[in-house]
Amino acid sequence: SVDVLYNYLEANSKVPWEDLRYLFGEIMYGGHITDDWDRRLCRTYLEEWMKPELLDGDINFAIGFPSPPPGDYISYHQYIDDVLPAESPYLYGLHPNAEIGFLTTTSETLFRTVLEMQPRGTGGAEGAGATREEKVKAILDELVEKLPEPFNVQELMTRAEEKTPYVVVSFQECERMNMLTSEIRRSLRELDLGLKGELTITADMENLGNSLYLDQVPDSWSKRAYPSMLPLGLWYIDLLLRVKELESWVADFNLPACVWLSGFFNPQSFLTAIMQSMARRNEWPLDRMCLQCDVTKKNKEDFGAAPREGAYIHGLYMEGARWDMQTGLIQEARLKELTPT
Repeated sequence: SVDVLYNYLEANSKVPWEDLRYLFGEIMYGGHITDDWDRRLCRTYLEEWMKPELLDGDINFAIGFPSPPPGDYISYHQYIDDVLPAESPYLYGLHPNAEIGFLTTTSETLFRTVLEMQPRGTGGAEGAGATREEKVKAILDELVEKLPEPFNVQELMTRAEEKTPYVVVSFQECERMNMLTSEIRRSLRELDLGLKGELTITADMENLGNSLYLDQVPDSWSKRAYPSMLPLGLWYIDLLLRVKELESWVADFNLPACVWLSGFFNPQSFLTAIMQSMARRNEWPLDRMCLQCDVTKKNKEDFGAAPREGAYIHGLYMEGARWDMQTGLIQEARLKELTPT
């Protein structure tokens, strides 16, 4: 590469920027790039940096890092050591929240790993407090005590006078919630018997005990649940809120004034129900229907009844940006607000 560059500079009175970009981006370096998008990225970097402004110091490789003045190989190395700013999100054109999210995830992983490496012995020194099994049993008893009763779907179907699309969605959500709570009840009952010595501890029971102790949602529960990144304690509180929301909905089958969209197992089914309801009422073809979303300046408590057409929803989040209530536009995220509602 050095020899090719030297020959081209010697053979031309002016720097042949376009020729050099092609040689480096398509042949010498680009020829080793097999992915089309990576090659396109390489060409874009060369187009931005390999131009006359590079030698005049008018190009910033990063914020606060302009191109160096002419010099030799050693001076360029020294320039990088002296001038290159410290690594930060701004250096890569990112928001500071990106680093906060990364460091938070790294810290959680570190602490979880340290916690998992703790001894799992059943005994403890005198006066050392509760053992691991006692802590798991306390958590288990608390979860069982708060666990709601399953929905009687057959009774709900009998009570519903009209099977509207919204009512069908409520049935589906109740059935999925029953599947989840039934698995929670079954697995906790088995673990309780295992801790009492009435059943042999199996691998699944041991994994469940470890999850309870480490404040993690067990895999058997996650498979039957909705997507969530919450630890077990907050996840269970969220589960109870979802059950309460369903109970208030199926009490009279009237659509809630403001629907918690992210509280569904399958939010898409509710959106489909909106289109089905509108298509039936107006005798429109369903395959020609589409959804339109308008953001209001009200809170969910401000709505007293459901709208005549469509539905009011809440529970949506934004990542990497925020919604400005005053201007009604997407704006840059505020510092330390990772997922504003």
